[in-house]
Amino acid sequence: MSATTRRLTTAQALVRFLSAQYTERDGVRRRLIAGTWGIFGHGNVAGLGQALVEYRDAMPYHQGRNEQSMVHAAVGYARQLNRLSAQAVTTSIGPGATNMVTGAALATVNRLPVLLLPGDYFASRAADPLLQQLEHPVEADVSVNDTLRPVSRYFDRITRPEALIASALHAMRVLADPAETGAVTLALPQDVQAEAYDWPEEFFAERVWTVRRPAPDPVELDAAVAAVRAARRPLIVAGGGVHHSEAEDALRALVDATGIPVASTQAGKGSLRHDHPADLGGIGHTGTAVSDALARDADVVIGVGTRYTDFTTASGTLFRNPDVTFVNLNVTGFDAHKLAARPLVCDARTGLERLTEALAGYRVDAAYEAEYRQGKERWDAVVEAALRAEDDTAVPTQTQVLGALDAVVGDDDVVINAAGSLPGDLHKLWRARSPRQYHLEYGYSCMGYEIPAALGVQQAAPGTPVWALVGDGTYLMMPTEIVTAVQEGLPVNVVLVQNHGYASIGGLSEETGGERYGTAYRYRAGDGSFTGAPLPVDLAANAASLGMDVLRAKTVRELRSALAEARASDRPTCVYVETDPTPTAPPAEAWWDVPVAEVATREPARQARERYDAQVTGRRRHL
Repeated sequence: MSATTRRLTTAQALVRFLSAQYTERDGVRRRLIAGTWGIFGHGNVAGLGQALVEYRDAMPYHQGRNEQSMVHAAVGYARQLNRLSAQAVTTSIGPGATNMVTGAALATVNRLPVLLLPGDYFASRAADPLLQQLEHPVEADVSVNDTLRPVSRYFDRITRPEALIASALHAMRVLADPAETGAVTLALPQDVQAEAYDWPEEFFAERVWTVRRPAPDPVELDAAVAAVRAARRPLIVAGGGVHHSEAEDALRALVDATGIPVASTQAGKGSLRHDHPADLGGIGHTGTAVSDALARDADVVIGVGTRYTDFTTASGTLFRNPDVTFVNLNVTGFDAHKLAARPLVCDARTGLERLTEALAGYRVDAAYEAEYRQGKERWDAVVEAALRAEDDTAVPTQTQVLGALDAVVGDDDVVINAAGSLPGDLHKLWRARSPRQYHLEYGYSCMGYEIPAALGVQQAAPGTPVWALVGDGTYLMMPTEIVTAVQEGLPVNVVLVQNHGYASIGGLSEETGGERYGTAYRYRAGDGSFTGAPLPVDLAANAASLGMDVLRAKTVRELRSALAEARASDRPTCVYVETDPTPTAPPAEAWWDVPVAEVATREPARQARERYDAQVTGRRRHL
């Protein structure tokens, strides 16, 4: 080996390279790839597996139990650290690799960085067909890893060692770019992983990837300012980009100066503290009454770091003012131009600061400010009634579970959820006290995200109490990373809500004419339907069998005590509670489009279609 090269395997070179990559924003430097999750099989054990042993001091390794959940854990880690640090995930070729597709889609949909390193078939074709190989009769270069292409922001198959050099640099660029980030996949043929090459020393030099804060274009800024100054009823929609950019202070400064109220998406909740007089809570289908009422009459909507999903826009029916104008501040041009907006393609914090400066002297009318503050007070009373339990000895409802948790958590605790009926209740009712307390993955709404994501958040924020809220059948999807939490001593708390099925989809099924068919965890009745007795499944016993401490709560009083005990524990702890199914959450304040059968013989479906036809007429394309 010469003085300017180092002879390593491709896998060894990749691990050494990753250990020398950093991000820097606002003078703060972090490891870009802070660790690697892995499950080893024949496609990566002798390559990346050996390399991770070789350089275990440089690259921390985390042992997972399920490939999809490892990606979820890495995503939770990246989100907690505002996308400034990420983790890698390695698997074998075959089912291990394809199990990552769901996690990759979640990461890319939510614009969150994760590096995927699946093994692949022999580049040399020396062993062909390989165990677990997909043989395509007319495309010999296709492998199962190609399923990761549509859900990755960057994809490459490294068929020669030297090809890694350019590809690894491109991968880091995408991971560190706030406008491009998502899942990045480097598929690694197992023979290439183990092949040696003389690598240039420069490849292993420390590299710092600057996370840019682009400023808005002056012309676009002038147009946006003119629109806001002309507004009588402006409304800010805060999305996840506020958090990713650490723009909460900048948002509050704009709001304090102008009096413009703020409604939040699922990803943006917590952009203002819940008790700020201009914080109106969630918006859209799962939003608050005051947010949705203001949205219907808003003449200028300022979107900050939001993708405007159908839940936010109520499937295009929420923003009803015929003269409504959108100003979209987003680091991604694709999102900034949505809804025919006046775009501000820039970093959220930088853009908000420039907007505040340019709006000096502007403030909303006092009557408008009084209107939304009164609406907020009315909604706060609704929240208090839903969270409060009049009888401490009663079985709690789901909203009372949230009330009990609200009374126990500290300002910096992190509450994680992703799917089922809990996201709607949380978006309407949770009183977020800090920017990172509310962690809802609702871009992909992936059942099974909560527990593994809690591990990633706990790794990113050691010493912070982390709560994974699990209900509506989600626990059975992916509980296996409980074993990892026990192994790694990660004291995550799981609040396991037993409501015997898919409660959220059950309600949606009833609303859309599906009659709750197939949505409950029950025995079959005589007519073949799932309407018999509840299944005798003991989820708490399952959690205990995986190594968790389990606290069972039957009443509101017992629940409060169990939650406090869990928070004080230094071990992974599950609080198990069966809930009263009586609905206590306020109803939806805006529509969501789920198409209903246009023709049917059953009366519930016909009635549902009548309701659907009445709602769909309110849809509008903002052009």
